[in-house]
Amino acid sequence: MTDGHRTSRRSQAWFGAQGRSGMIYRSWMRNQGFGHEVFDGRPVIGIATSASELAPCNAHLTRVAEAVKRGVWQAGGLPLQFPTMATGETLMRPTAMLYRNLMAMEVEELIRANPLDGVVLLSGCDKTTPAMLMGAASVDLPAVMVTGGPMLNGKYRGQDVGSGTHVWKFEEDLKAGRMTQEECFFAEGCMARSNGHCMTMGTASTMACVAEALGMQLPGSAAWPAVDSRRMETAQAAGRRIVGMVEEELRPSRILTREAFENAVRVNAAIGGSTNAVIHLTALAGRVGVELSLSDFDDLVRAVPTLVNLMPSGKYLMEDFCYAGGLPAVLAELLKGELLHGDRITVTGRTLADNTEHAERVGSDVITPLDAPFQPAGTGIAVLRGNLCPDGAVIKQSAASPHLLTHRGPARVFDSPEAYHEVVDDPELDVDENTVVVIRNAGPKGYPGMPEVSNVPLPAKLLKAGVKDMVRVCDGRMSGTGYGTVVLHVAPEAAVGGPLALVCDGDPVVLDVPNRTLHLDVDGAELARRRQMWRAAAKQYAGGYTWLYTQHVEQADRGADFGFLRGRRGHEVPRDSH
Repeated sequence: MTDGHRTSRRSQAWFGAQGRSGMIYRSWMRNQGFGHEVFDGRPVIGIATSASELAPCNAHLTRVAEAVKRGVWQAGGLPLQFPTMATGETLMRPTAMLYRNLMAMEVEELIRANPLDGVVLLSGCDKTTPAMLMGAASVDLPAVMVTGGPMLNGKYRGQDVGSGTHVWKFEEDLKAGRMTQEECFFAEGCMARSNGHCMTMGTASTMACVAEALGMQLPGSAAWPAVDSRRMETAQAAGRRIVGMVEEELRPSRILTREAFENAVRVNAAIGGSTNAVIHLTALAGRVGVELSLSDFDDLVRAVPTLVNLMPSGKYLMEDFCYAGGLPAVLAELLKGELLHGDRITVTGRTLADNTEHAERVGSDVITPLDAPFQPAGTGIAVLRGNLCPDGAVIKQSAASPHLLTHRGPARVFDSPEAYHEVVDDPELDVDENTVVVIRNAGPKGYPGMPEVSNVPLPAKLLKAGVKDMVRVCDGRMSGTGYGTVVLHVAPEAAVGGPLALVCDGDPVVLDVPNRTLHLDVDGAELARRRQMWRAAAKQYAGGYTWLYTQHVEQADRGADFGFLRGRRGHEVPRDSH
């Protein structure tokens, strides 16, 4: 309540109010030990934390929040921490993706409903980062993302092991008889040996890097390990910076432009990032009114090589990436090739090019130079079209087997992931290395929630015969830590009558990634006959959130958000009920 600028702050509609209303707001806050002086009009900063012991990737965020608070106090703000739900993919059933939109709704409404001038978003697991960004973007108050950082490198018998990626490898070794169950139990503890999210370039690491590429996270902060002291330094710096962003009125709407999304799409290709970034970036773009189509994820990356040699596409892990220069080193390389919009504003108040002015790439193996890349341009995510996916599908080329990128084989169809898992160990299963495994009813509405089930393990009989990969096609997702020749996000999904619902055992499936096609080689008249016979499954949900989800979720090519959540709803101060 000191000067005109301070009294105009949003929080002063609460803490600067006169009479009974102001007394209620201030006095109840003072039961936490705050003195009257903190209500003098200084910026009130919310610290949204998804800390939860049910989300192991986020369990340490309470300590990160303390570092953020120090920074807010240092800069003259008032920090107020509040909890959000945590969508941890490791434990939640049927999938954390089912709850991403719910978390985004919660974050949005909590920010809008409370006396906040700005917010720091603390996330960890892969769905929490996009959910928080989506919610904050819809409110459009100054916001900065602080991700919790990756785990330390896994270590098992003298080799680095990656979370997620080695789960699939160890499972294959177990099925093939190359590893015992006791060895698997021991390896579990070697894989996850510190706080933090996956240390491979899975979806959590990808979305942390994407948040930094968008300009919503401080430079270099995506890669510091969760237990490195510099993770806390970064959090403290974010606390200081959000106060400055409030003063400058630097909102997400100024940062999340079309050019910022183009930067993020290209960076995802350069880091060998997760296919899940397609879903999350598309949904986030819808929140801010930016047109971002599925085709952009192919068109924008044709000239972008893969620069980062990390699992699942390469051999290193996030700890190595951090010490090699982290994302700023990647951005600097891409800027050399004029592959990014360097003039885009970021949460620092400076441009992307300014932020990377002193970036240094250490060595040439983890982060490769632009003129000698880990994988050549055009090996990132490819978007496929065809009569099997008229609204698109995606494949991560860098994690696929080159010899399978052009393939024709007979379909073996399963109506659910569970149906496949029931027979995967059957030595008489009618499949060979040419078979195309089709898993359907795993999309947004069909499962529901679009789980990470597409990279199903190979049949045991093929693993024992030495087969290491085969083509799989699914309307679900794949973990960013996964690998293999897997076509994902087939749209429309089978549950709403997409062509995947019409595939029968033995139908020839033709995959041609160089020409970006996925085709079912079946006569049009026969497909029309099958469509006449197709019937949607009976509705399973009479109420609750899952009913809401299945009623309103959009298809994968639209980001699987709720249609009614598209666009900004702003931060207008809610009506005073006192």
